[in-house]
Amino acid sequence: MFIQRAIKEKLLYLATKFPVITLTGARQCGKSTLLKNCFPTYNYVSLEDLDLRQMAESDPRGFLQNFGNFLIVDEAQYVPALFSYIQTIVDAKNEPGMFILSGSQNFLLMQNITQSLAGRTAILRLGTFSVDELSAFNPNLLDLNKFLFTGGYPRIYDFDIMPTDFYPNYIQTYIERDIRLIRNITDLSKFVRFLKLCAARTGQLLNVSSLAVEAELTVPTVNAWLSILETSYIIYLLKPYHRNFNKRLVKSPKIYFYDTGLASSLLGLGTSEQMSTHYLRGELFENMVINEYIKSQFAMGKEPNIYFWRDSNQNEVDLLIENNSKLQAIEIKSAATMNPAFFKTLKTFQSISNINSESMAVVYGGDLNYQTENGMFVSWKNMKF
Repeated sequence: MFIQRAIKEKLLYLATKFPVITLTGARQCGKSTLLKNCFPTYNYVSLEDLDLRQMAESDPRGFLQNFGNFLIVDEAQYVPALFSYIQTIVDAKNEPGMFILSGSQNFLLMQNITQSLAGRTAILRLGTFSVDELSAFNPNLLDLNKFLFTGGYPRIYDFDIMPTDFYPNYIQTYIERDIRLIRNITDLSKFVRFLKLCAARTGQLLNVSSLAVEAELTVPTVNAWLSILETSYIIYLLKPYHRNFNKRLVKSPKIYFYDTGLASSLLGLGTSEQMSTHYLRGELFENMVINEYIKSQFAMGKEPNIYFWRDSNQNEVDLLIENNSKLQAIEIKSAATMNPAFFKTLKTFQSISNINSESMAVVYGGDLNYQTENGMFVSWKNMKF
């Protein structure tokens, strides 16, 4: 089963403009499948294969000569020496689409690119399956509680794997491969507990000191581990809006997971039916909606320019999108029924920011898009911001 990815058009276009394309994203988000589909005539090597990795480490020049130009190198961050040799080849020939690099460790991959391939590569990021991608393939897949619980990791859909079987193994694999590659964490059980504590804070303000106390870690360790989770595309931190509409604004970011299925697993959910009554269902829905916007920007090769807003009186706008200094304000409600009261905080924000009603919307858990005088009700199944 191959589900078309929204990023494909941008990927193919950039391969006609840059000698190197770099695709990064979470482990098992579908990078390899996408690249093989987009570039079927290219040679493909994965440096997770220990024999190939050893060949690349011991003789980088011979390795690249053996496989030739127009080559996909998966998990390229494992052999940093390759990047300098790729640079030499690219500078000599300067043809578009010569090398396609991918990797699930953004920090290590970008470190090597900065040192050797700056200015020579276009960089794209891939998320897990989006609502639009799944809907285009099979609209019957779009049950809200099931999607929040299942998430969007392709392997779940390709092989009809139960999330309760997939995610525990995914977490173990992630820790064994990626965490040990970046940082030598000896107490892996403590790291898993830390992950679960992060999941319990989904959609909430991040208090590093409180998290450190509960996780029985030092504040520097918590900050280091959060950084690892960010660079591995497990979590992201949504920053508060920086413009000073009101001096009494919160300064802490909010924590979200790049995939709600992983967060649901860490929260201990065993079935999609449990989602309907779970105490964090609203936060997971909010997380999913923000994820969908991020994925849409990734598919266009753009950096999501997003924030939230909250003042000292607990007035909050869940998502602010800034494009060319123009703001969109999005309220996110998991309820399936439209309620005019959902615009209350948006109208409060409007009174201090002077945005117009056309720039305000409520994304909700129902099926219909509906225009009101205060703004648009937007279905989670058809999120066009």
